[in-house]
Amino acid sequence: MPKFIKLCGTKALAGAIFALLLVGCSSTSYAPESEASRDLANSITVYKSPFCLCCNDWITHLESNAFSVASENGLDTASVKQRWGVPATMQGCHTGVWNNQYVFEGHVPARLIRQFLANPPKGSIGLAVPGMPKGSPGMYRGKDFEPYVVYAILPGGEYRFYEKVTAPEAG
Repeated sequence: MPKFIKLCGTKALAGAIFALLLVGCSSTSYAPESEASRDLANSITVYKSPFCLCCNDWITHLESNAFSVASENGLDTASVKQRWGVPATMQGCHTGVWNNQYVFEGHVPARLIRQFLANPPKGSIGLAVPGMPKGSPGMYRGKDFEPYVVYAILPGGEYRFYEKVTAPEAG
């Protein structure tokens, strides 16, 4: 089965095809964005250990910020990180993949994922929050916030500063 169908499911795929047919048959030049295409634009697959609780909290953060999240539980998360080129020093406890195109490693805030997707830095393949900072989504428990840094991941194991988060993120 093609990976696209496996990730989205046949019902979502059928809905997306139907929506595209409706848009193509419309007599007007403007058609609102279909719910299926909006879901695809906001879909992230999270690869994580089935035993990790903070991963589930990060997924909840994404969902409360209008992302559609599929979760793939497995014990070999290292192979996912390696396949996506996440440098060892940038690794967190889970890996999110957007539309099989960009990687979001660790507790990256939804706001920064949207900012990245709207204007990906040239040559970057995603964002990372290494480790498990207390202030990050999925790790913050309402007190003792610690600022942390988000990095842009580049091919070949390189990375660079993207943004410092100095306040807790909503959701």
